[in-house]
Amino acid sequence: MHALRRWWHDTAGGLPATFWYLWTGLLINRAGAFAMLFLSLYLTDVRGASEGLAGTVVGAYGAGGAAGVLLGGVLADRWGRRATLLAAHLATAGLMVALAFSRPLLLIAVLAALTGVVHSMPSPAFVAAIVDVVPAERRSRAFNLQFWAFNLGMAVASLLAGVLAEASFTALFLVDAGATLTAAAVIGWKVPETLRLTRPAANLPPATRAASESVRIRRPGLHTALTDRTFLIFVGLTFVLAVLTMQTSTIMPLAMRADGLGPSAYGVVVALGGALIVIGQLFVPRLIDRHRKDVVLAASTALLALGFGVLAVADELAIYLGAAVVWTVGSMLAAPPNAQINADLAPPQLRARYQSVFYLTFPAAAFIAPTLGGVSLQHLGDRHWLILAGLGLLAALGHLLAGPPRERHVAALRRAADAQPKTPAGQVPIG
Repeated sequence: MHALRRWWHDTAGGLPATFWYLWTGLLINRAGAFAMLFLSLYLTDVRGASEGLAGTVVGAYGAGGAAGVLLGGVLADRWGRRATLLAAHLATAGLMVALAFSRPLLLIAVLAALTGVVHSMPSPAFVAAIVDVVPAERRSRAFNLQFWAFNLGMAVASLLAGVLAEASFTALFLVDAGATLTAAAVIGWKVPETLRLTRPAANLPPATRAASESVRIRRPGLHTALTDRTFLIFVGLTFVLAVLTMQTSTIMPLAMRADGLGPSAYGVVVALGGALIVIGQLFVPRLIDRHRKDVVLAASTALLALGFGVLAVADELAIYLGAAVVWTVGSMLAAPPNAQINADLAPPQLRARYQSVFYLTFPAAAFIAPTLGGVSLQHLGDRHWLILAGLGLLAALGHLLAGPPRERHVAALRRAADAQPKTPAGQVPIG
């Protein structure tokens, strides 16, 4: 019993109530957020689109997300975390209803792009709010639990979606809208504004300003994040990971259909990954805490490369399920250090903006993966998966090379943050 209490404390103890309300909102949202998972199948099976056209429309969703994640970061730093979350959730619900009853492919593409915008807006606000309220020493477990909630919701969503897709694709969009509204209600009711403003670097005392300049805080805005070389290297490596993981919701359904496997089989594969995370993710912190973050990320990326590489020889459900185990373990290992490094690299006054640039990798991957992947699968067949495997192994090597200089950069950022005074309430940062 003592060991169980100790494990629970190490996994979920000491986290504030606001974090748990954010966690609950995320869980509810993801449990119903399955419509876009099946968009490519909806377009090809119901709307008669070709694989290439379906990939382009799904890519429009990713392109919209690229703009939305940046917009969400700026709004979360200026307008507030709570307001950004509420606006994005309410807009998403409305767009899901519109998608449910839209017929022309052009209109669906436009709505998909707009949905990408509002779907991506909450990501930087969610993470910035978590960093706002959770002490630094507990953030790794908070991010681990965030990833757990995301995938617990996805497991539920995938099982429900596989059944609903067989009966009615319209129901997918409507249930998604209902879950999004429920998540908005939880956030609006229980989550306060968590934004904590800090003084711009230009107004700091000379000694503190010198420390800030040593870590390239030149102008407190998106410009800083977009010119931070250490941060951008990390973002680039994360982009490769995102392209790999995005295969499960964009290209893999098409490959499974070509092998004679239907939507319910795809739902089982996705649900297996979610179930593994639900069972095993809570044990990940103890497994990885004693290892360097760059080593963990290199190992996780290599596992993702191996898992998707196996699909080059997949022709039945059992092989897809085995490959899903491998890439899911890789995703599980990657989640806490990825989020922790991202939080460590962000100056406090630019927290949401850095999150927005980091999360830009995912809508960018949501555009690249289906747009290029659909063409690659059509013309290269199973060699598509071998190319992805090679790309993943190169990224694993990149993590090992980038790790030590990144840790030195983080140490300099911490020294600057420790010396930086807080801004009086009500003062708005420049940028």
